[in-house]
Parts: sequence; structure tokens; C-alpha cells
Amino acid sequence: MTRVLISADMEGVTGVTCPDDVEPGTASWERMRSLFTGDVNAVVDGLLAGGATEVLVNDAHYTQRNLLIEALDPRARLLTGRHKPLGMMEGIDRVDAVVFLGYHTGAGQQGVLSHTYLGTGLTGFRIDGEPADEGRMNALIAEEHGVPLIMVTGDDRTCAAARAWATDVRVVAVKECVSRYAALCLPPARSAELLRAQATEAVRAQSLHTGHPDGRTRPAPSSPARPHRFELEFHAPHLAAAVLAVPTVEHNGPRGIAFTSPDATTAARTFKVCTSVAGAAMEDHFD
Repeated sequence: MTRVLISADMEGVTGVTCPDDVEPGTASWERMRSLFTGDVNAVVDGLLAGGATEVLVNDAHYTQRNLLIEALDPRARLLTGRHKPLGMMEGIDRVDAVVFLGYHTGAGQQGVLSHTYLGTGLTGFRIDGEPADEGRMNALIAEEHGVPLIMVTGDDRTCAAARAWATDVRVVAVKECVSRYAALCLPPARSAELLRAQATEAVRAQSLHTGHPDGRTRPAPSSPARPHRFELEFHAPHLAAAVLAVPTVEHNGPRGIAFTSPDATTAARTFKVCTSVAGAAMEDHFD
């Protein structure tokens, strides 16, 4: 059995280039929901063609109610709605492999709609001393659960970044970054071809790597928990000061904070608390 989780973000989806494309309630978001669902369906189809037996899709963008369930491939299941304990990675404990779909580069990096937890004032993010983004953080959670990351989709900058922390992962660039708000985009039909083909090969490669003689997938061993140091930089000093209320957090420069957690999952949860506090400290007309 090969069960696959698709952690589905929206900024890296086919055709998405501007804030309105991913802002719930706008006319552009309504239009892009169909393209978002189309990218997901292409990957679902490819995963199943490659031998996956179950596909769970976690709608991981913003309100986490973006995908059109009425248009979703009926062979998949959809995890939708907010306040999931593991957020973008909810469901990782139910599967044998994971795909990051529609991902994007992090705050301060080149890429279409680049950011890290938008609305928090973050301008920089490092894990264990290296530049990081949401994908890197989520990959550490997957690794800790013993779940291999088999595929990443997004713009070309996202794919290049993913290759830095997941050297063997398959990547699909559905657009080429021109600026933060412009891209050379593939038409949906062409994106679907690439997504489907790479998803099929990703599952086949994973099954060959970890499979039993009878064709079942052997679960990868969970990686031993190890500490991680997270460093966050905000655009204003008062945001860093506000986050100092979070236990284990220390100042790291006038606009920065840092903390060390015993494992990736705890680090990600602490990160979420820090960004929530920083977001609440933002001023509408001055930040």
C-alpha cells in the first residue's frame, strides 16, 4: 500500500501571479480556485497511475477552504478547514509519502508571491543557520515522521530552492518567475501533463526504493528527533519585541528573534505561535 498526502498551497499553482489570485473573496481567487483544483487533480491522477492506493489532499492555503470539492477527483479525499494541529502537514501521520503542491519561496527571496506566513512582518527566516521557507520547515516534519517527500511543484525558484534541501525530489515548475508579481506561465493543459507524468514517476520510484517483494510499500523509519534552531527577522523592532512573550524565544538583533526546539514538530508549532503574535502586533496604518 502506498498512501500519499498532497499538502496543497496556492501561490505556486498554474497561472497564479498576484495577491488577488490567492485572496479569498476576490473575483480572481474564485477563478483561480478552478486552476488550483486542476493542478491537484492532475497530481492525484498521476499518483494513482503510478501505484498509489490512497491520496489525501490537505487544503493548506490561508483559510484552508479553497479547493472545489465538487470538482475534485472522486478517488481522493479532502482535508479542509482551519485549526489543524499540524497545519499544512496535517495528515502526515496517515501516509507513506508526501507531495508539496503549489509551494512558493520564502520571505526576502526571489519568487512569485514569495513570503513566509503572510501578514506577520517576516522578512527573513533561517533554520539551523540556512535560509529557509515553509517548504523546508514542512520537509523536516515529514522527515521526523519517516515520510519521504517525493515531489514539489511551484515556480522555477521554488523548485531550485527545494533541490537544496531535498536533493532527490522530483520537481515541476508550472511557471517561471519574472518578478514577485509576474511569471511566464504554462497553460493549464500543459501543466497537467507535466504534473501527472512526474507524479506517476515519483510514486514508482518510491515504491522501487522502499517496496516489499509483494509490491507493498515498506514504511521508512522515523528519523530520530533532533534539535533545530529557528531565526526570524521582522521588518520592525516592535514585532520582535512582542514575540519575546513566547517562552524559549530570545532576541537576535533589533528586529530578530531566535529559539531552539528539541524536534522539528515542536519548532514548527513554536514558529506558528511566534508568527501569530507578530501578526497580532501589526498596525493597520503604520506597518
